[in-house]
Amino acid sequence: MSKKTYHVELTEKERTQLERYVKQGKKSARSINRARILLLSDEEHNDEDIMEILGICRQTIYGVRKRYHHNKGPNILDLLQEKPRPGQPVKVDSGIAAHVAMIACSEAPAGAARWTLQLIADRLIELNVVDSICVESVRKALKKTT
Repeated sequence: MSKKTYHVELTEKERTQLERYVKQGKKSARSINRARILLLSDEEHNDEDIMEILGICRQTIYGVRKRYHHNKGPNILDLLQEKPRPGQPVKVDSGIAAHVAMIACSEAPAGAARWTLQLIADRLIELNVVDSICVESVRKALKKTT
């Protein structure tokens, strides 16, 4: 059995809060698993038991215990929430979308009956609005514009 770096010792109030959190309402499965990790750790289950019961990896258990140890605060339920994730940055912002709409509403270029997605993308590059843009991004910007 491995030596635990971070021990979990819940107060009675924390234990009842976590038990109520697991039993009531709709929450994410991840946050419920974090609550269960703390409850099982407080009952002195070893990592292997918790891994088998919850179907999670050892690193998850370690991370939750570490977070509990370093962030003890007035409300234990704050530990169960995930930090916001940054996600993919926006490629076509409102300024570029406005340029796309202006180009699409303008007179078609000489030799063309109407604006195509490729012509709009090429025009954006000519006007130095963007360095490069794919036709799919132009299509999405047009679709959002009414």
